[in-house]
Amino acid sequence: MDEPFLVILLKAAVVVFVLITAFAYTLLWERKLIGRFQARYGPNRTGPVGYLQPLADVVKLIFKEDFVPRGANRLLFQLAPLISVFAAVAAVAVIPFGETIEVFGQSVSLYGADLNIGVLFLFALSGLGFYGLILGGWASGNKYSLLGSARTAAQLVSYEVAMGLSVIGVVMMAQSLSLVDIVRAQQDAVWYVLFQPLGFLIFLIAAVAETNRAPFDLPEAESELVAGYHTEYGGLKFAMFFLAEYVNMIIVSALGATLFLGGYAGPVLPGVVWLGIKIAALLFLFIWLRATLPRLRYDRLMQFGWKVLLPLATLNLVITAIVVALGFPN
Repeated sequence: MDEPFLVILLKAAVVVFVLITAFAYTLLWERKLIGRFQARYGPNRTGPVGYLQPLADVVKLIFKEDFVPRGANRLLFQLAPLISVFAAVAAVAVIPFGETIEVFGQSVSLYGADLNIGVLFLFALSGLGFYGLILGGWASGNKYSLLGSARTAAQLVSYEVAMGLSVIGVVMMAQSLSLVDIVRAQQDAVWYVLFQPLGFLIFLIAAVAETNRAPFDLPEAESELVAGYHTEYGGLKFAMFFLAEYVNMIIVSALGATLFLGGYAGPVLPGVVWLGIKIAALLFLFIWLRATLPRLRYDRLMQFGWKVLLPLATLNLVITAIVVALGFPN
């Protein structure tokens, strides 16, 4: 369906606004939840019950000094956070939030683009986003930042493969790489998490590692590497890395909900609301893991990725291939 350029522009503006707002209040929600997990209150001073804390944080970061370290590669140092943010925000273009609706007589689809290679597009952007982290660490001219970026590269290679294999099982069942087609296939049957429980578990574990979240936050382990790849960053550049991390969490949660939990499909409530509920549930899992589990040792992280997760993902793929070849669940 072809839409006027103005409609596409307005859709992009609305999605970016919602994404940035979701980032701000996901961060606030995380800080409040972790406070409760640790028997304290969390942010509660700025605005009613602390709900203006994200705005205060943004204002603070805007007025921080913007500097470039003496030994840094100036161009790459400034480019790295932009790459990370671009890759994170661009990924939302293929996430379907619902079917087509009518707005002032104009048909508007609730997704940016229905690509027939939507899953591959997301994985390509995921790899591009990691270039921002790796370049940021290398260009800083700081040994701690360099170690953080090296860990990022190793972690990406270790867990991207398992995540890809877990997603291929869903693609084989839906017979499509389009995320819209995958949601529609689940509307006609049942959620794929019931057919792919092992694949869903592998996807969740790999997603936590891909987003550098606890207990897989080795690239920015503050007890070892000061702050990892963004040690030398401050002000808005630091905020951009922070934005990319939380937007990636939201995108990965949206992808998990779309692939395994039926996406926007659900009874009574609008599709956008259903997708929001599923994303919020997966984000809560991210926060719960951070509050509960200690950081893994680096060699254990690598061993788990290659010796446990990859064989399980391969086994899940083989079983799925046999089941699909036998004509189930058609």
